Order: sequence, then structure tokens, then C-alpha cells
Amino acid sequence: MKKKVDIDAVYIPSEDIVAREIEGELIIVPLASGIGDMEDELYTLNETGRAIWDRLADKKRLRDVAKALSAGFTAPPGEIEKDVVGLAQELLKRRMIVEIPKV
Repeated sequence: MKKKVDIDAVYIPSEDIVAREIEGELIIVPLASGIGDMEDELYTLNETGRAIWDRLADKKRLRDVAKALSAGFTAPPGEIEKDVVGLAQELLKRRMIVEIPKV
């Protein structure tokens, strides 16, 4: 059963990937087998995806990530929150992010 993303949880990039900026693009490289779809596949994120990814490193709740993005994008806040949750769900499914346990 796949784990569902919690909007009030904090997610960070997995230790099983490396993310680097190369010529203006964010490239995500899986380091362990079973990450993503194929062992050797590279992933890139669009502008919105990258803005979300960059804020994951701040160790903020997804709800706070969406709120911060609302200030910089013209889309309605509900749509931004939906995009944040959608990308987080995809990254979690591919094991590119992990949830930080609540204390």
C-alpha cells in the first residue's frame, strides 16, 4: 500500500539521491537501485517543481511550502497547494523524498 502525503508533514530529499544544478536545470540522480523507474534514469523538474524542491530543504511543512509559493506565483492558493501535494506524492512514491518523523 502506498503512503499518502500529509500536508502537515515535513519531507526532505532522500539520502539515496543527488540533486545538482547543471546549466540552469535541476537534475536528480538516483544512487540506489529501486529509486524512480529505472536505476540509471535522471530526473529534471520544471520551474514550479524546482521551487517546491528548493523549499523542501528548509524542513517546512508542505502546507507552509505552498503558502510561501503563493507569494511568488499567480495561481490560486488552492491550486498551488494541490501542485505541492501532487509533486510530493510522486517524489515520495519514487523514494526521492522521505518524511521527517514528528516529535
